[in-house]
Amino acid sequence: MYLTVDGNKTYVYTANHAFDAGKTTVVFIHGAANDHSVWTLQSRYFAYHGWNALAVDLPGHGKSAGKPLTSFPDAADWVVRLVDAAGGGKASLVGHSMGSLVALETAALHPDRIVKLALLGCAAPMPVSEPLLNASKANDHVAYEMINVFSHSAPAQIGGNRTPGMWMMGNAMRLMERSAPDSLFADFSACNAYSGGLEAAAKVKCPTLMILGKRDLMTPMKASKELMGAIPGVKVISLEDAGHALMAEKPDEVLDELIKFLN
Repeated sequence: MYLTVDGNKTYVYTANHAFDAGKTTVVFIHGAANDHSVWTLQSRYFAYHGWNALAVDLPGHGKSAGKPLTSFPDAADWVVRLVDAAGGGKASLVGHSMGSLVALETAALHPDRIVKLALLGCAAPMPVSEPLLNASKANDHVAYEMINVFSHSAPAQIGGNRTPGMWMMGNAMRLMERSAPDSLFADFSACNAYSGGLEAAAKVKCPTLMILGKRDLMTPMKASKELMGAIPGVKVISLEDAGHALMAEKPDEVLDELIKFLN
């Protein structure tokens, strides 16, 4: 469905379910150069099991109008306005990569609105290498190529998609190629400049889950240790043979952990 947020037409995937203020709400937030479709399995499950599932396209991504948000505090306020526009109150948040930092900041700035928090492929800080940042600034296709290799574990790069005939690397490339010019650079710039992650983590009041891939090269587990230590009572799940593209490489495992945590 489409909502109007800050005067912009904003797309939210709901698995064709109308928003019901009497149901609990979970918001899924995608990463850089991605859109709502990375959450298809997870959002559909919750939508068909009694939840309001809102898989968003962030501003300037997917089907949403507007410019990409370059400040995570601004993005956090935007998430709350999106929930308001849908007709909701409190919500749980699930974010991946850049989206996990948006979710983290939202939980820190709006503790009265966030019930539970799930962070996938998350590290704070989340620096971006200079070659990757420069390639994204130039809108060079090589940026997508680097991301694709760094985001998938070695086994995933030669197959392993749970859907016969589907190619993980090809799917990820086509998705990134659909992104608007300059949006990847805006996303990476926000990640690279964000220095408030650990401070935000210390302010989180709600139950928090981190799902990490043991073969993640984009946000390696060792880079997530400070964040783990900063979030009170965080539960950490590490998935074997998984890279950064957790929802593609380990869709069932991610869904199972979210079901256990959010219910």
